Amino acid sequence: MSIPVVLASQSPSRRDVLYTAGVCPIIRVSHVDEPAALEQAASHSGGDVRDLSIEQRVMILAEAKAQAVFQAYRDVASAADEAKGDQVTAYPLRAAASSGETGSDADSAARSTLTRDFSGVTAPTATEPIAQVPANRDGIAHSAVGPLIIGCDSMFLLDGECYGKPHDADAAQRRLRALRGRDGELWTGHCLIDFASGRAARGSSHATVHFGDFSDAEIEQYVATGEPLEVAGSFTLEGFGSAFIEGIDGDPHGVMGVSLPLLRHLAAQLGIEWTDLWNVSRGIPAGTSKKEAAQPVPPKETVHQPGDGWVSCACGRRHWGTNGAAGVLLARRDPQNGAVTDIVMQHRAVWSAEGGTWGIPGGAIADGESPIEGALRESFEEANITSQDIEVVGSYREEHGPWAYTTVFAFEKPGHRVMPCANDDESLEIEWVPFGQVPDHRLLTALRTDWPNFAARLQKLAATHGAAVNREQ
Repeated sequence: MSIPVVLASQSPSRRDVLYTAGVCPIIRVSHVDEPAALEQAASHSGGDVRDLSIEQRVMILAEAKAQAVFQAYRDVASAADEAKGDQVTAYPLRAAASSGETGSDADSAARSTLTRDFSGVTAPTATEPIAQVPANRDGIAHSAVGPLIIGCDSMFLLDGECYGKPHDADAAQRRLRALRGRDGELWTGHCLIDFASGRAARGSSHATVHFGDFSDAEIEQYVATGEPLEVAGSFTLEGFGSAFIEGIDGDPHGVMGVSLPLLRHLAAQLGIEWTDLWNVSRGIPAGTSKKEAAQPVPPKETVHQPGDGWVSCACGRRHWGTNGAAGVLLARRDPQNGAVTDIVMQHRAVWSAEGGTWGIPGGAIADGESPIEGALRESFEEANITSQDIEVVGSYREEHGPWAYTTVFAFEKPGHRVMPCANDDESLEIEWVPFGQVPDHRLLTALRTDWPNFAARLQKLAATHGAAVNREQ
């Protein structure tokens, strides 16, 4: 398997440059306060931000972004590695075959192939400690190399002044008027961190950009597209703005936010071959085994990051996640008696599967992740569930053979508070729901089926952990 790559940026340009070069990255936004990072770096050197060169600025911010994501992954890995309790694995597709019964059991089994509704089906189960589940020992917490985290930042230099993103239309129009018929420099800082070793490599890329003499009307129309508002220098090389650029001296990929030659050299400094990062299929290469060739490779238009894609399942349905999927069932306890009071729930976006229903935050497991790590990462990305504030106390895995869904049971750590919110467009809302009111919501089919067992298990887990809660108050 290739070494996973994590891009600490939501820039479509950077993602697309990597993808066309054979690297489909996991996207993890850093949320770095850029002005504060520059001020801190300048203060440490005994100067002012104005004293920092453009190269210093992009390098500082690239490293800050990579380090922020590195720490976030350390939190995920630690929470997964410290997981306690048991994993219960259910095999619902074996139920009808093993029972040999007809009637209601057969009807329930048939219904499940359409909706994942296994109510009425008594599925065989197996229980083992989470720490002994092989899949939980194969994630990033125990990786020998990678994931490789990439942080980047770009700025544009014109007449000795640094420009970042304009953010509003008036600023973009002023900058574009200043650019026409002139030359400027686009600088991009790069920082790579190997998660397994913690080692980092840094470098910068720059190129001279020659602009055409575009008109006020063209500027107005270009700004109206929205494209120049959130890019360094108020222009792009690969979008609407490409027609206004007469030429490039230097690395054109660096102008799009990520220099591929530089990344290859930086990876080599960390002892990583660039070709070991390739994970985008270009057909079936020579020497590929039949088993490898049979692995589902989703088409480009459905790939957002490694692990995204549909799997045709033995149950007769298609499931999301080429490595399976996972989510976090996070509970809050009463600080006095430890009883469950609320759980975090996701009101699913209307466009999603079973849109408008309520479920738990989760999604596809990325390459290189264990199911618990995938659940923790997805729950943060969707619902702002912070790994350092929770403890994993058990899991439930619905095993279908080619696909599985893992529900991770977790509690807030004593003295910690998780502040959930909708971090992306996959949710209408994210909120703490009173434990007793969960069945009153229109639940996702799978959760509605499992909720009676989940509720009972949460109560049992809370009773087991109640004494610990009281001791730590």
